Amino acid sequence: MIMTKQKTDEIVDEEIRDEELEEMRNIGIMAHIDAGKTTATERMLYYSGRTYKIGEVHDGDAEMDWMDQEKERGITITSAATTCYWQDHQINIIDTPGHVDFTAEVERSLRVLDGAVALFSGVEMVESQSEKVWRQADRYNVPRIAFVNKLDRTESRYDKTIEMIEERLGVTTLPLQLVYRDESDKLIGMIDLINPSLMTWDQDTEGAEYERSPIPDDVKDKAARWREDLVEKAAEYDDELMMQFLEEEEISRDLLVRAIRKATIVGSCVPVLGGSALKNVGVQPILDAVIDYLPSPNDVPAVEGFRVDGDEDGEKLKRYPSPEEPLASLAFKVTTDQYTGTLIYLRLYSGTLEEGDNVFNPNSGNTERISRMFHMHANRRERVEKAKAGDIVAVVGPDHTSTGETLCSKEDPIVLQRIDFPEPVISVAIEPRKESDESRLAEAIQKLAKEDPTFKVENDPDTNQTIISGMGELHLEILTKRLKEEFDVEALVGKPSVTYKETLSSDSDIDEEFAKQSGGRGQYARVKIHFQPLERGAGFEFENEVKEGRVPKEYIKSVREGIEESLGNGQLAGYSVTDVKATLYDGSHHPVDSSDMAFKAAGSRATTRALKGSSLLLEPIMEGEVFVPGDHVGDVMEDISKRRGKVTGIESREGIQLVEFRLPLAESFGYATRLRSITRGRGTYSLSFSHFQRVPEKVKEEILNKRGY
Repeated sequence: MIMTKQKTDEIVDEEIRDEELEEMRNIGIMAHIDAGKTTATERMLYYSGRTYKIGEVHDGDAEMDWMDQEKERGITITSAATTCYWQDHQINIIDTPGHVDFTAEVERSLRVLDGAVALFSGVEMVESQSEKVWRQADRYNVPRIAFVNKLDRTESRYDKTIEMIEERLGVTTLPLQLVYRDESDKLIGMIDLINPSLMTWDQDTEGAEYERSPIPDDVKDKAARWREDLVEKAAEYDDELMMQFLEEEEISRDLLVRAIRKATIVGSCVPVLGGSALKNVGVQPILDAVIDYLPSPNDVPAVEGFRVDGDEDGEKLKRYPSPEEPLASLAFKVTTDQYTGTLIYLRLYSGTLEEGDNVFNPNSGNTERISRMFHMHANRRERVEKAKAGDIVAVVGPDHTSTGETLCSKEDPIVLQRIDFPEPVISVAIEPRKESDESRLAEAIQKLAKEDPTFKVENDPDTNQTIISGMGELHLEILTKRLKEEFDVEALVGKPSVTYKETLSSDSDIDEEFAKQSGGRGQYARVKIHFQPLERGAGFEFENEVKEGRVPKEYIKSVREGIEESLGNGQLAGYSVTDVKATLYDGSHHPVDSSDMAFKAAGSRATTRALKGSSLLLEPIMEGEVFVPGDHVGDVMEDISKRRGKVTGIESREGIQLVEFRLPLAESFGYATRLRSITRGRGTYSLSFSHFQRVPEKVKEEILNKRGY
């Protein structure tokens, strides 16, 4: 029996590999906003025959930007899925948003993808959001290829962008092409280093046709140097190629492609291509590279989960990408559809799914029926009766499944790891314009909250207002517009306010006893808990160190629940508490009077005591960058300083200055208008959440006074 070694060093039986899956790719397109993701995706769909005309973002007719808000703003808001075919391979593509407010869309897409195409603008090069999505892909070990876009612009720099990818992202690049321009710096085509030749695209056919010609004399030497460097790097991943390279033999294309594929799938190297999606140059090689270098579902490790009654630190279960394995799938996106109700996007990791099947949700304990199933093309759908391991489908039927939950076989259940989403940082009060719309507004908001894990809804007990929270001003603005456009509910929205957090300032040991006797059976629980502050961003940790059953095992969960409940309402200003570790190390119980309720109450009261007099207020800090002409740098820096911000770096890039900075979210409101004013409309910026930081005492007093604490 043949054995094969996968990238996690696990040995997998070759017989598990499914031949049809070899011809499938699940990929995402990711980048900074305005790098050209959707434009590139539209070309890929057109050249593969998926669409019959090229949709343009600037004309508002891009296939993948189907929402009214996307057409209006020219940005991608939701991750859209589609399927196309290239060289007898099925490519499932997810076009993800680039704007930082929609980071959840990127997060959930990367969780279910096998590979990704990262786009970089050859003008702006590696921007902050490019780096952020790259790190998200690192977290999920997603192999990538890179495409340097906008090379038709004379100020673009292909070589410099590759250099910056290596420096800022810490990766080894494998440039597969060279850019070729004429004497006036106009883009002519791309030099292919795998099949050494000059590729030029015919604009009369909108780039659908291209031809190859010999490499021009003026770049022959550079092309030879770059190809030799490419072969040398790739040879480290293939012994046969290394022998041919050392013995200076002719290198075959298949051998070179095989070595590059190995290097890409293990995540050691990133192949780089270039072109201009808008000018129809260099798009087909992206599709070729997806087939040649990115993994099929067979090439990624078996998905891991845990038992329904287990925990994430316990014994792991594995599901291999085979239709013969028990069903295991992850719901990575939930949308509300006016015709079908709830539409759930699934990535099938193993097994087979058919219309009419009953599936088990181990997270909720529900069994649900799949009534219909589709392959999606943006917001259009193609009915399918059957899907199998490796597929991405949308299903109708399960009404009680949320983003990040597992749908699997009831006979062989598995719980897949949920997707982690960032906490919202900005809030607004919302109410219906007409009193009669109150229930419709509540229902619409709940539907949006089910779709978007970074959109939270709560009721303020002091004012009885509905408070919605999200990742930024644009995020909340678009969600409130969707209420009107999709649900026909008009809402009044208050001014945005910052979602602060609280944390502990020092360690404390709390001995808490809960005892009640009111005739008949009493309630008794005693817990000893050590509370300590953690570093920023650590969240909440709970540890059980109780020895000899002083607190019975069945009550440990109740203690934790009591602690978490109290952490939701801080003692300083009522904000939720974060970056805290609680260690339960001792306690006692009564054989008759102890109960879940008693231990939950003891945990809750212990937490309240620990927080009193030992809390700090934290505020969200944003990191950003401004691209601005040199003569406005001083004004921009002065404005950042006035907003309690700090400039962290200045960099010159082809005639403009890049100013990097950090700024409290509370001081960022209205920044877009101010930047336009001080740069006369010539400055552009991006802001994204970075971390929480202690609020200065003077500012803290103002916040507490406003809150009435």
